[in-house]
Amino acid sequence: MLELRDVSAGYGSFQALFNVSLEVKAGEAVAVIGPNGAGKTTLLRAISKLIELKSGEVRMEGRSLAEVPAHRVIELGLSQVPEHRRLFPRLTVEENLRMGAYLESARAKFAQRLQMVYELFPRMHERRDQLAGTLSGGEQQMCAIGRALMSGPKLLLLDEPSAGLAPVIVQSIFDLVKKIRAEGYTVMIVEQNVRQVLKVVDRAYLLEVGRIKLSGSAAELLASEEIQKAYVGL
Repeated sequence: MLELRDVSAGYGSFQALFNVSLEVKAGEAVAVIGPNGAGKTTLLRAISKLIELKSGEVRMEGRSLAEVPAHRVIELGLSQVPEHRRLFPRLTVEENLRMGAYLESARAKFAQRLQMVYELFPRMHERRDQLAGTLSGGEQQMCAIGRALMSGPKLLLLDEPSAGLAPVIVQSIFDLVKKIRAEGYTVMIVEQNVRQVLKVVDRAYLLEVGRIKLSGSAAELLASEEIQKAYVGL
């Protein structure tokens, strides 16, 4: 579904990614793990066309994104939940969800998808008339994920969904990822919480200093001595 070939990217003269290649197949959940500053968020920004590539190629379902403007990427089925949620704090939960269905094709299915999001996240139905800025951190993450699902994405990109959340809430967020997977969504998740994320994905890539250092099944990476020592604390 998604394929990156030798992608290099950065900001101005600063290069954050060096010849990164990876793929996400339909129906998979794939994680990109690594320390803070490894280039994980830059990777998602490059996929979503929020920054231009220095070299390499991103393809979605075989189509190169090179000539696709950033505002049209979502029409190809890519939907991203940004780091720190980025909700509209003075809009209600339901108004934020409506913003996720601004595409003409999504508007036609607004009621159906809203019902789906409320079934997936019952708390959002309870809070539908509450201002998003007054929600707890975990509830805001639910709302941000729900907003991304409103476009009916083929691939959901999650950027550090556990960031800034209390440990007890972190577990509930990863439980939500399991629920989303059970609904048949293809997911790519960027995450520092290695122990938790490797429990909910099929495969993972380790990104360090802008380069892919390891890749394999979640079980393989979790069993890796390098991963255990550096990221799992064993």
